[in-house]
Amino acid sequence: MKPWITTSKVLFFSLMKDNTTAKEQILKKIRKALLEKRENPYPNLEESPLYKQNTDELEVLFAEQLTAVAGNFIFCEDGIDFFENMLQLADQYKWRKIYCWEPELQAFLSKYEFPFYQTDKDFDQAEVGITLCEALIARNGSVMVSNQGAAGRRLSIFPHHHIVIAKTSQLVLDLKDAFQMLKNKYGNQIPSMISNITGPSRTADIEKTLVLGAHGPKELFVFLIDDFS
Repeated sequence: MKPWITTSKVLFFSLMKDNTTAKEQILKKIRKALLEKRENPYPNLEESPLYKQNTDELEVLFAEQLTAVAGNFIFCEDGIDFFENMLQLADQYKWRKIYCWEPELQAFLSKYEFPFYQTDKDFDQAEVGITLCEALIARNGSVMVSNQGAAGRRLSIFPHHHIVIAKTSQLVLDLKDAFQMLKNKYGNQIPSMISNITGPSRTADIEKTLVLGAHGPKELFVFLIDDFS
């Protein structure tokens, strides 16, 4: 056998041995680290003030944050006030195809004889989707929705205009407060889809030009009703 072949084999096995040794050393370090009890370097991270302390009323803060991301906020004292605002919007935008699938909302709209579609007939022509929500998050002007209600996922995404009707009791400060509200409401049966809507759908992927309504509604209206009955 030629000497150079023998030398190559020795070098090959030498490299394999070195690699194995290095791998074993890394694994030993990992095992050692896992067995060691380490103190959390940031034990009070969740309690640290991520935001400045809020001194405004939640309604004011939510309205400011929602309008800052091109959303529309409308406060109503009662159902009559809501109905009057809805008529103005329907006339302004020439709405004809308005859809509402949640029984609680259907009863509310029917009480004031407001016209809407109760089924998904001709849904591809829908102009407006009216839904409830899980919570309103004042800190960033977001609306938390889930698939638990009869509106499902389609009604808040497909129509060009999305109208959310919320009670003042659903208004919370932070995202963690909204999740706590979900936990209190559903217990261990948390909805399979939870989403936060922050203003109309938008994208700036094409030439960095902001376009509203790229992946969902072009307009978002949030009605906060003091007396929802």
